Formats: sequence, C-alpha cells, structure tokens
Amino acid sequence: MPPVLALYEDVFANGAALALPAGARMIFLVHGSATIAGRALRNGEAWCGEDAVAVAAGGEGATCWRYELAAPPAPAAAGVRVREKLSATLEELPAGELLLRGDSVAFPPGGCADRHTHQGPGIRCLIEGGIRIDTAGRSTSYGPGGAWYESGPEPVFAQAADRPSRFIRVMILPRALLGKSSLQFVDPADAKKPRAQQYQIFADVPIARPKV
Repeated sequence: MPPVLALYEDVFANGAALALPAGARMIFLVHGSATIAGRALRNGEAWCGEDAVAVAAGGEGATCWRYELAAPPAPAAAGVRVREKLSATLEELPAGELLLRGDSVAFPPGGCADRHTHQGPGIRCLIEGGIRIDTAGRSTSYGPGGAWYESGPEPVFAQAADRPSRFIRVMILPRALLGKSSLQFVDPADAKKPRAQQYQIFADVPIARPKV
C-alpha cells in the first residue's frame, strides 16, 4: 500500500497531552506553548523526528500543525481535538534515500513564484495572508488555515495577495538535496530573476524510507 502524507491540526486544552507512535513527522506550533520530547516550543517553532513522542500543552493550551509520513493514527486523548486537514496517497516517492524538509515560505504583498516544480511531494498550509495556486489547469485561492498538496513534478505558479503572506511546508525529497534547494523553474530564464520569497528552515533531516 502506498504511503500517505498527512497534515493534522491538534488543538490542546491547557495541560493536555497526546502520545504519538513512531513515524516521520514535523510538528509546527501555531499558537500557545508545548513541550515535545523535553523541548519547550513557543509560537512559530517546530520539532521534527521519527521516534514515538508525547506532545504536552502548556498552561495556555496549544494549537499544532502535525505533518506525518506513513505514521499510524494518533490515539484519542482527553483535552485534545484532532482534525485531519489534508492527506495525500503518494503513488511515487523520490528514488533512493529520503529527506524530510520543513520550512516557512513568505511572500511580500503581491509577490509571486513563477512556474516551477520540486523534486518531491509536499503539503503546504497558509498561516497568514492569502495565496492563489495555479496548477494542473486550475486556480485555487487559499486563506489562513487553507492547505494544499503539490506532487512535485506538476508545474505550479503562486501569486500572493496584496498583503504579506506565508505558508508552512513539508516536502519529501531525495536525500542528495540535503542543504540544497529543490526548486526548478519551468523557464530557465526565471531562475535569473530576483526571488521575492523568504525562507526559514525548520527541519532538513534524513528519514527512513516507508515500507510498502
């Protein structure tokens, strides 16, 4: 069975905890505070790993976006509301050893990303602003909290709204790209243009290949 890449939103009451089974994942703290594997996180920080782990909310509660590859479902927990935002069956993964990359991509008002591809699949979720994604003959606009999947090889054009816009992204890439960009422009001339986006890397870590 092909592996699944999924994004969940976990909303914690104060002091609540969620025990997660082993699996490749990145957890981004949208709001509040939490402790993951002994590390305290605040708004806008992230944790990444493959081991079984517990997420415990702080005194004000927490909201997390949890990106997972081929991980078992999280068990129910008191004080935690889990909602699947998006999932995608990965019919194809990059060949060979794999890398999980989690980052933030920010656009200035009206900024765009010319038609491009990536070297692996990924899920994005908008955290602020607005963005239009053109791909596979369709245009779709997203507001904060909107999530979408990109296969990697399918060309994409992105147009930010007239205000600062940013999304949180996790991609599954060839391990050879550790520390390197996965972006490839459809028109090579676009690679010479100044790039409007700003990036913040949260995770760029080797992961085990899922068993199928």
